[in-house]
Amino acid sequence: MIMPIFLLGQLMAEERVQGRRSLVLENDKARLILDIAGGSIPEFRFIDSELNPLNWGRRNAGDQPNSMGHFLCCDRWGPPSHAEGKNGMPYHGEASKVVWKVLKDVETTHAGIHAQMAADLPLAGLTIDRSVTLASSSAFFYISETITNKNKLGRIFNIVQHPTIGPPFLDENCVVDANGRKGFSQDGLMPNPEQPEFIWPSAITKEGQRISMRRMSDKEEPSVTSFVIDEDLGWAIASNGKRGLLFGYVWKRSDYPWFNHWWKLKDGKPYARGLEFGSTGLHQPFSVLARKREIFGRQLFEHLDTGKKTTKGYACFLAKVPEDFMGVEKLSIEGDSLLIVERAKDRPRSIKIETEGLLQ
Repeated sequence: MIMPIFLLGQLMAEERVQGRRSLVLENDKARLILDIAGGSIPEFRFIDSELNPLNWGRRNAGDQPNSMGHFLCCDRWGPPSHAEGKNGMPYHGEASKVVWKVLKDVETTHAGIHAQMAADLPLAGLTIDRSVTLASSSAFFYISETITNKNKLGRIFNIVQHPTIGPPFLDENCVVDANGRKGFSQDGLMPNPEQPEFIWPSAITKEGQRISMRRMSDKEEPSVTSFVIDEDLGWAIASNGKRGLLFGYVWKRSDYPWFNHWWKLKDGKPYARGLEFGSTGLHQPFSVLARKREIFGRQLFEHLDTGKKTTKGYACFLAKVPEDFMGVEKLSIEGDSLLIVERAKDRPRSIKIETEGLLQ
């Protein structure tokens, strides 16, 4: 149920969606929801369909921060050190564990449907300012996030986008394609966790078996894998022809040089697939990252001096696909459109998604 919140006699953009404080951005094609308690994106779907690819995590009623659908990992990806954990630092950092502030209510602008929100991360000493714009007439949105170091000293940090798809969109027919290249499993041991290495969509299990990660099988190993992006744009796209839907992300490699993937089964069936992208590809505390420094020539963390800011962005999109859609071969920007080419041997089809100038 959706309950609008009234303040000073005006209808505010903040609403209650399934009992949670939310910002709702909607055009005649798509509906996007941002959760205020934790900053997650729990829903992005077509207006004429209830099929939500980001249907993952517990969307419990109430005002407690929760990680759902697409959430943000910042100031870290993965575990804190033992000492940091004792001081209250959570897994994946504080971004999804704090209540965000609405800086600007949803409004229609020349660029689309727009809103702004922010989060303070008290232990990390960072702030995040998020700007989100849903295109006026297509299933496409763009988010930019500015991270500011409020500490009196510079520090290293990481930021990883953590979108996770779930059923019913995620099933045995769902295919994931991406332009990740050289990769490794997080099961690898220091000092060389990147061994053995492989090339997306391949991976190597603990038993040495080479598998394809495009479709989920009856095993969830290797559980977490990381791949470098070599092209200027990184992308990850999930498609399900039986469900008639394609869902994906595109970002600049200069913002997010790593694509990180994870998957999980429940009762032997696909339950979750993470299409993560970020500033690191090693799921370890900072002490380990500082010793390792880089993998495949890519840094494993960033440094932000005191009082300095850095801004990163990404786009997300939906498209309807035919039942016999084979997956995605490539993605490119053509003017104010995304051009997605099918992965097919004969007569591959193309999908065009209007960006309305939000992605340059």
